[in-house]
Amino acid sequence: MTYDFCVIGGGIVGLATAMRLLELQPTASLLLVDKELRLATHQTGHNSGVIHAGVYYAPGSLKAELCKRGAQATKAFCREHGVAFEVCGKLLVASSDAELERMSALEVRARQNGLNIQRLNAAQLHEREANIVGQGALLVDSTGIVDYTKVCEAMARVIAAAGGEVRLGQTIVSIQETGDHVAVASPGESWTARKLVVCAGLQSDRLAKLAGLKIDHQIVPFRGEYYRLPSKKNDMVKHLIYPVPDPDLPFLGIHLTRMIDGSVTVGPNAVLGFARENYRKFSFNAKDVLEYSRFPGFWKTIGQNLASGIAEMKNSVFKKGYLEQCRKYCPSLELDDLQPCEAGIRAQAVMRNGDLVHDFLFLQTPRSLHVCNAPSPAATSAIPIGEMIAEKLLSRS
Repeated sequence: MTYDFCVIGGGIVGLATAMRLLELQPTASLLLVDKELRLATHQTGHNSGVIHAGVYYAPGSLKAELCKRGAQATKAFCREHGVAFEVCGKLLVASSDAELERMSALEVRARQNGLNIQRLNAAQLHEREANIVGQGALLVDSTGIVDYTKVCEAMARVIAAAGGEVRLGQTIVSIQETGDHVAVASPGESWTARKLVVCAGLQSDRLAKLAGLKIDHQIVPFRGEYYRLPSKKNDMVKHLIYPVPDPDLPFLGIHLTRMIDGSVTVGPNAVLGFARENYRKFSFNAKDVLEYSRFPGFWKTIGQNLASGIAEMKNSVFKKGYLEQCRKYCPSLELDDLQPCEAGIRAQAVMRNGDLVHDFLFLQTPRSLHVCNAPSPAATSAIPIGEMIAEKLLSRS
């Protein structure tokens, strides 16, 4: 048969897109495929599980709007489908005069984004969080936590109930578009669809090339390494504890995150990865490294971020440096408190000129749409992102 829609990618963005397509066209046939044997295997299942409020994004920007809508939609979806979540709030802690100044700017931005923000002085911070110190903090009370793998499993049930099919363990080896359909094949099977959406995350550039598209970017993997606190310290914090981010760096800094299972993680950092989908420390995949090392934009990015990259790599190798990043705001942490926890890997799109892509990057043909970059916080914003992708796909008749 020829499906109306084929979606490649079993992460949260692919699933949200499939859900929306079936909402817009309830009688349509839809197939979602993924190469892994379970949903949310990579970025979705390896993030910190935060339902972000949208503090960091420029007022009026698409990212700010999608995050705000996404947080509301994610909570509503969880309530409707029985997925556990908690609204525990987040504290952005300033540990220096410079961070205090940046915190004030964030406060203005957050209020412009319509968020309920409370500014705390050092004493008020300590009163709320006995184990946390700082010169001040911003309380973002709408931030929550959830297991996004559970969200994805619920989305798959919604898709199945609407008549969609989900096929796992299907590595895509061919994508060929003709005038009236797109043919997609794995080593053992093949399908055709009138419309194709590719939400492939860490493999998005490769699938775009497989489809014959010319691209001007490269996916470079960045490892986000976490530790887990011992269970006896699960009550160390009541909120999520974040540092005030450095605007010169593309990541938010190491934070203490309460997880929905009751545990507390520390992280992530951001170090260059040497494998796209292998999560063990010091993992190396020659194909992955050779591919990005041949891309000129990679070396430009490394040159532009050399000092911070070396510092991150050093703290990755030597746990004591990682600990010092945490002790700025949680001085009671000890080296033995940093226990093993699986890392995450972020698919960072890098342009040929060395710029890191922080916005959406789509490539579209008459019958297909490739999501080449869905910026953080894509998990929080997935439901409205899926709506945007579906409507963008359907706008091309």
